[in-house]
Amino acid sequence: MRVATVNINGIRATLRRGFDDWLRERGCDVIALQEVRAQAEKLPDGAFGEYHAALDTGSIPGRNGVAVLTRQRPAAVRTWSGAALLAEPSASGANPSAPEVPAGDRVVLPRGLLPFADQGRYIEVDLAEAPVTIASLYLPKGGLPAELQRPERMREAPDGGARYTRKMAFMAAFSTYLTRTRRAAAAAGREYLLMGDLNIAHTRQDLAAWRRNQQNDGFLPEEREWFGRQLGPRTLVDVVRSLHPDQDGPYSWWSWLGQSFARDAGWRIDYHLATPHLARGAHWAAVDREVAGTRLSDHAPVVVEYSV
Repeated sequence: MRVATVNINGIRATLRRGFDDWLRERGCDVIALQEVRAQAEKLPDGAFGEYHAALDTGSIPGRNGVAVLTRQRPAAVRTWSGAALLAEPSASGANPSAPEVPAGDRVVLPRGLLPFADQGRYIEVDLAEAPVTIASLYLPKGGLPAELQRPERMREAPDGGARYTRKMAFMAAFSTYLTRTRRAAAAAGREYLLMGDLNIAHTRQDLAAWRRNQQNDGFLPEEREWFGRQLGPRTLVDVVRSLHPDQDGPYSWWSWLGQSFARDAGWRIDYHLATPHLARGAHWAAVDREVAGTRLSDHAPVVVEYSV
């Protein structure tokens, strides 16, 4: 089973960059998407090719939005909002710009996640063809705590630590939710695979310029410590790192500015986190930096092949 995750930074923009060619040629069985950035009525025709697409577009037009693409119609779809949409493959003749609402479930959330429920940040599906639950997550980017904010070093206006506080609250509540969801999958006899843009570089190997980013959001000690607590030999495994234990990177995000991409001065913030049995079945991992010489977005697809 070939599985990928990618933050596409807008479905319309990535289609202009060759996303449809990548979908057709890469041969993935499952794909997790983040930042779809389109409400149901704004999805381009044929946006997801020959895949079934389960989506939570969120309530804010042009922001967030997550999806899981599968070869077969998923056996179940669950979102935080209860507003899951299912687009049929374009080859079926259905209009994917007008998805139907499947008989999905609204999950019970920890109180700390309720403010995020309608933002289109998480969706999970049970695969029909394998005993695996697949989740796509777009974790808030966050910001700096108030004491680290220096206006002369910031691209955004100081906010007194509001974005930082919001991200930390999300992570604390999501940790509880993640444990509950992983255990529910196990009780149902299913493996669990969380993929997505977590907006955190976990270790020094995951960030090219780690020395000068130690007081920047995405590499703060408390963010990295939280990430580490989600991993363990009996809980979740960072699959790409397990396959490349001694390698810097492979990075999955590069700024559009300067020569970051050419110099491979990137961040590894897009992950496959799998339950241990599934992780042991991972054969190889790759980052698709470009498609026919073009970047699909500022993130690149992270592709892993599993035995299921």
